[in-house]
Parts: sequence; C-alpha cells; structure tokens
Amino acid sequence: MIKRLPTHIADIRENPRWLPMFALGRVMLFRNLAWRLTGPPRQLNVAATLFPEVDADDVTVRLRKDGLFQGLKLPAVIRSDIAVFARSTPCFGNFDRKLELLAQDHRAAEFATGKAILTGHFFERVLQCQAARRVQQDPLLLQIAQNYLGGEARVTATRLWWSFPSESASDYDLHLASQNRFHFDLDDWRMVKYFFYIEAVDQDAGPHRYVLGSHRRRILRHQFTLLVGQPAEEIERIYGREAIVTLTGAEGFGFAEDPFGFHTGTLAKSVPRLVLEVSFGVSEKLHRRFHGEPVVH
Repeated sequence: MIKRLPTHIADIRENPRWLPMFALGRVMLFRNLAWRLTGPPRQLNVAATLFPEVDADDVTVRLRKDGLFQGLKLPAVIRSDIAVFARSTPCFGNFDRKLELLAQDHRAAEFATGKAILTGHFFERVLQCQAARRVQQDPLLLQIAQNYLGGEARVTATRLWWSFPSESASDYDLHLASQNRFHFDLDDWRMVKYFFYIEAVDQDAGPHRYVLGSHRRRILRHQFTLLVGQPAEEIERIYGREAIVTLTGAEGFGFAEDPFGFHTGTLAKSVPRLVLEVSFGVSEKLHRRFHGEPVVH
C-alpha cells in the first residue's frame, strides 16, 4: 500500500473523481447505490462479432449471478496473430520499462539481471496488434458490457502480458504479479473484464482463479479495509472452497468476469501463460500512465 501511494496521489490529481470511488467503492452499500445510477443499455448491431455462438443476455444473467461467464473462444486466426505478435515483440519484465525482453529470452534475462521475472507486459504496444484491436472493438463484448454496466460502458483498458515460470520468486515478486493472494479490483464503480488465453493453460501454466458470487456479497471486514488482498485460507473459510473456480482451457479459451469479485493469478510452474484482457468501465480512464503500471516513475 505504501509503495503504491505515489501512484494513488498522482491518479487523484489527474482525476479527483477517483478518490470517492477508491474510498467508498469497496463498501457494498455505496457500491450498490452506484449501480442504481446506471443508464439504459444501447442495443447494438452485433452481426460482425467474433463470437456468433454467444448470447449477450445469457452472459449478462451469469455475470449477475456468479460474476463469471465461461464460454468465449477466439477464432483461430485471431488467436494465432496475437501469439505471433507476442513472440516477436519485446515486452517489459516486471512492469519495468527499462527491462525489455522477448518471451523466449526470459531465462537469459533472469540470469542477466539476477532476479525473478514473473511477468512481461506489452503496455501500449498491444495496440500495434491488429488482431488484439479487433477483439477490443468487438460489438458483442460491448453489448454485454452495456447490458451489465449500463449505457455508460466503454473500453477502459486493453492489456496483453506473459506470466513466466520462475524458481526464485519472492513474496513481493508474487504480490507485484498479483499471484500471491486473492484480491478484488478497485479501478471503477462498475467493471467487466474479458480474458483470453492465447495459448493453452493447464494447472502448470498459472491458471486464473475466481470466487463465484463474491462480487455481490462481502463480509464487513473485507469492506472496511484499505487492503484488497486476502490469503487463500481466509477466502476458502469465508466464501467456501466450492465457490473457487480454477480456469484452465485450450488455446483461445475466454471468459468474462466482474473483477470486484475475489480473484487471483497463480504462479506458472513449467510453461508461460499469455493472456489478452479487454476491460470495460463507466468512468473516464487515466491517461498519465498505461493501465497496469503500478508505480509512478
């Protein structure tokens, strides 16, 4: 929290409306009041969608109930183009713009720097990938966001990143990579995120985990705290082990989630994980830093 304080202060200076959301958005009373302010969704023409087999209303119902919908799949050509881009374009290790590397050079970069490199983010470079931009602009994804969030829904972030296996990761490294404990996102009053596994993800590739229903029910101790992260043991005890879903899937597998629900990444054990994320929210996005950069330089 202390390490992120300069980032939070700069965010507030850029957009003062971020402060009440950051202070009150974790409290269900205020969050539910904000949800009542949603405008009606627009009805879009979704004929050109990449996901013709998906019904927007079905996804909306599942998101409202569980906070999670599984059943999206990228077309093979889109997935392949993103994979080629990610393997041929340098990413930034551990969110550090001074640490550029190609995915296949990950082990050499760890050896050269003498530290664990758990992630490789592309930041704004993802927007150079036409296939990723096609996913970002998909009308069905926008329609689902409109249905779920209201008429104010808009794209707020597009991210592409690697999660790398590492044998020397410290607890802080895992924390920076969001892989050490369940947490909820507090970037907006209302959000929905779409995640796509560009390459197959099994138990050894660092699968995403989500706590079903935790986006709409939260014990008081998890509301009146500045900490968004909680240990897995406490999450299991309070919300139930049966509510925790581990998301594995073949290449192109995708899912939608309400990121206010508790979720976490996990450490890749033997093979890297490549994920495309498209986020929708209702507030003006910050322009000072690319979404996902945790530190002000």
